[in-house]
Amino acid sequence: MAPDIRFPHLGIEIASLGKGITIGGFTIAFYGMIIAFGMVMGYLMTAFQAKRTGQEPDLYLDLALWDIVFAVIGARIYYVVFSWDYYKDNLPQIFNTRGGGLAIYGGVIAGVITTIIFGKVRKQNFFQLLDTACVGLITGQLIGRWGNFCNREAFGGYTNGLFAMQLKESDVASSNLTHAVLKHIVEIDGTRYIQVHPTFLYESLWNVGVLVVLLLFTKHRKYNGQIFLIYLLGYGLGRVWIEGLRTDQLIFFGTGVAVSQVLSGVLVVASAGILIYQYVKGRQEKKTA
Repeated sequence: MAPDIRFPHLGIEIASLGKGITIGGFTIAFYGMIIAFGMVMGYLMTAFQAKRTGQEPDLYLDLALWDIVFAVIGARIYYVVFSWDYYKDNLPQIFNTRGGGLAIYGGVIAGVITTIIFGKVRKQNFFQLLDTACVGLITGQLIGRWGNFCNREAFGGYTNGLFAMQLKESDVASSNLTHAVLKHIVEIDGTRYIQVHPTFLYESLWNVGVLVVLLLFTKHRKYNGQIFLIYLLGYGLGRVWIEGLRTDQLIFFGTGVAVSQVLSGVLVVASAGILIYQYVKGRQEKKTA
């Protein structure tokens, strides 16, 4: 039997990878399981960060319970809004999240708003909350991307590079297959494969790097909000590059412009500008002190 997934240049083959498990006639998607695992690990990493910075971890458990709920809602709304051409004729599918369809930036936006409100209600500095929580956020993101792997989604265009990934054409949504990808179909023992960039893997590995930077820089933090700004800068830089490779981009209505790529670019410029401003301001204050 032909393997489900191949990394030909790495010599890796995955013989069989389903999209879920069935128990008593009910199917539980691996995507959902991985997202749930990412949420748990994200909270544990946030609690770890809270302890490192002399805060109460239980505060972040309360925050996580609110953030997770509204982040999932925000991620779904973001995805539906920018996929409205499909959902306007399939309204019941708006509530079907089992097969995917969560956009991380929608979750981040909703999570930030929730954190700001939580900080005001609990009389906590919400910039400090964001500094601590973003460590858990990036942890959840790097784990969650593997849900895309199980769903055979969030991949890039054709490549013959070292990390090229081959997926069975029959396992992939036809809407994600570009002309360039179809032009380079690979047939092995009668099975047709597409050969593409594993952008889920690129982003997961990039996020590991961002997480390491956030953890290392924490002890050098000069002001509340600095770690969150570094998160926005680091994640945004990777997303600008990776989003440009993907074949399933969410597009601004009728423009052909990738929403998340533009948003990433804006966040990179804004966060870099604020970080530079704060650095220069700090240097000037030292000179005049």
